Amino acid sequence: MIFNSLDFAIFLPVVFLLYWFVAQKSIKFQNILIVIASYVFYGWWDWRFLSLIIFSTVLDYTIGQKLRNEKQQSKRKILLWTSIIVNLGFLGFFKYYNFFLENSVVMINEFIK
Repeated sequence: MIFNSLDFAIFLPVVFLLYWFVAQKSIKFQNILIVIASYVFYGWWDWRFLSLIIFSTVLDYTIGQKLRNEKQQSKRKILLWTSIIVNLGFLGFFKYYNFFLENSVVMINEFIK
């Protein structure tokens, strides 16, 4: 689903109405609705990558819960950096993997010649 598609033109108002009028009584229900809507939106593009966003969500939620309870500043920094590094690692891998692979192949081919 892309932002200028008919699917999105239907999806957005449905989520918006559910968020503001059905779930307005409970912030917890609103948050769950947004998470589920995000998974549907992301999964519409390619369901095979849903495990990545679910893993990231669970990791960040768990780290957030631990941050709330942790008083020691050094442990809080480790938790925060763990979340940042894992998420940027996913981004870097999926954004640049093909770039580095293709350039490595070109460099190896040039070296062999």
